[in-house]
Amino acid sequence: MTTIQARFQLDYGDFKLDVDLKLPGTGITVLFGHSGSGKTTLLRCIAGLQHAPQGLLTINGHIWQDSERNIFLSTHQRSLGYVFQEANLFPHLTVRDNLNYGLKRIKQNSGAVKLKQTIELLGIGHLMERMPGHLSGGERQRVAIARSLALNPEVLLMDEPLASLDFKRKQEILPFLSRLHQQLDIPVLYVTHSQQEVTQLADTLVIMEDGRALASGPLSETQSRLDVPLAQDREAATVWQATVAEHEPDYHLTRVDFAGGSLSLPAVDAPAGAPLRVQIYARDVSIALQAPTATSILNVLPATVTGIADGRDSQSIVRLQVGGQALLAHITRKSAMMLGLQIGMAVYAQIKGTSILN
Repeated sequence: MTTIQARFQLDYGDFKLDVDLKLPGTGITVLFGHSGSGKTTLLRCIAGLQHAPQGLLTINGHIWQDSERNIFLSTHQRSLGYVFQEANLFPHLTVRDNLNYGLKRIKQNSGAVKLKQTIELLGIGHLMERMPGHLSGGERQRVAIARSLALNPEVLLMDEPLASLDFKRKQEILPFLSRLHQQLDIPVLYVTHSQQEVTQLADTLVIMEDGRALASGPLSETQSRLDVPLAQDREAATVWQATVAEHEPDYHLTRVDFAGGSLSLPAVDAPAGAPLRVQIYARDVSIALQAPTATSILNVLPATVTGIADGRDSQSIVRLQVGGQALLAHITRKSAMMLGLQIGMAVYAQIKGTSILN
């Protein structure tokens, strides 16, 4: 599998970037962290917009920077697309002309074909003759993404592309972004400080803090690590990959299968076999030592305790393994003590509610 290797050291005195990452060459990798954590600086180093004196960057085996060998490709020499917070479309050109402008930079005959596929993917076919001033914020960003993809890049970089949009516009564009990890055959590096965007979009998660990568890996594994801030957050959640198994129309429910078990969810408009991302909040998970015999909770699953940590105030954070999936539970310390929870214990996870992400 192709990979991205990114190693940078940069010292601004009051801020230092020091990362050494090996990222997958497919799917969406989200760089997550608070303002000032270094995620945008890292993205700019990858784009060549910032020159780290000490750095190594390889994309699909191509060397874009190697400070030891005095190699540094300028931004225009790098096969990348870059989407900023603002769409930055040419205001005097129609959507069609904005997209065609990108094609001038590439020589491949497949450019027009891929652009057509991108237009369909992002649902902007009906906007082609409009001027940017007559587009909503979400529509402008979708066009900006399409323009970047028209370059046939080896990697797509996205720097908080939803940050300037209101809630309604974010909800409008998120489903289109979700399709990227399903249908694009290039890696996407996506910067955000929004947990919603992490859970809905990420295949791989890199958690940044003070210019360092605190953790990096597949989404569910990294989300559930007890040594990173995400697990302590009130919105802490785990995302599971699942598949629609069957529908129960009489109860308006859908049963989905995941690695090692199944869940009953509110009815999903998707055919059997369709993939789903299911978000489970830690606050919606409780723990029992024995399988309940009479409970209103439909999802009671055998689990193993794999980690326990102190959370905020009176809270304990428990990491569970359910089949092949990691799961977080936020319970009170008193409950953890009364249950006598220890690593390796067999328990039952009771899942009260879930969110369907896509």
